[in-house]
Amino acid sequence: EGASMKVIDTSKESLDIFAAGQFDLRKWEHYIDKAVPGVKELCLDGMRKCINAGFSWENDYLPILNAMICDEEKREQVLASFSKVTEQLDAKIIGIFHRDIDVDVILYLGLCNAAGRVTMIHGRRVILLGIEKIMELNWCDINSMTGLIIHELGHVYQAQYGVMDLQTDSVADQFLWQLFTEGVAMVFEQKVMGDPEYFHQGNCEWKNWCRQNIKLIKHSFVNDLKTMTHENQRYFGDWVRFYGYGDTGYYLGTVFVRYLLQYDEFDQIIQYRIHEVGKYFNSFVEIL
Repeated sequence: EGASMKVIDTSKESLDIFAAGQFDLRKWEHYIDKAVPGVKELCLDGMRKCINAGFSWENDYLPILNAMICDEEKREQVLASFSKVTEQLDAKIIGIFHRDIDVDVILYLGLCNAAGRVTMIHGRRVILLGIEKIMELNWCDINSMTGLIIHELGHVYQAQYGVMDLQTDSVADQFLWQLFTEGVAMVFEQKVMGDPEYFHQGNCEWKNWCRQNIKLIKHSFVNDLKTMTHENQRYFGDWVRFYGYGDTGYYLGTVFVRYLLQYDEFDQIIQYRIHEVGKYFNSFVEIL
């Protein structure tokens, strides 16, 4: 299919931005145009919106950007993790799924937009990994980098070979779809890692609690679906808590997709549309 994954590390070029020991926006613009053509407007636009919303360049941006050059140890850890996680990654994925992923995985210095995001640049899908945000969030180790890169690749894989877009006005459908697609990306991650018990969220305590309380998570999710909104949902994101634990929706989604794998192939499951997901989810709920 002529598709291929490209891994691009622009960290060396990004050091030129700090020629005078301080972040220089003009030098950044020069760097980004050369290193990652097409990303400049995306970053500047995000920055403008934040500044309009009351964030300040001096207090909120510069310290994070300058930390990239000041904290050499952390920076080196990010580069080492990036290199380790992406090493032979395309070959690994082809070995497992017999398909290639058409995407560029780019480690770059953004303007604090995100540690990781998937977007389209010039008609090509890219995963952008912002060094400065990764360092700020302390996601420098191998486990965090795996979660950032391979989890996003799972979403890209579903978008490329299955159904990713959801056409619905129902909020309940949106959350069920989110549960399903996060489960798909987690199982993709586990397959690439060669460990069906692998969770990048994962310390053992979190995993054990989720395992022991799967019924509670499952039935609470079903009950909450009727009234769930982006403001009150308790399952997705490290900023929300379900009985004191974050990301429980990822765990439930993984268990759900593993349930589906008893009856169907992974490459078929990613073809499901929302009515199929809903139907199978109902049977999944009944078994526990």
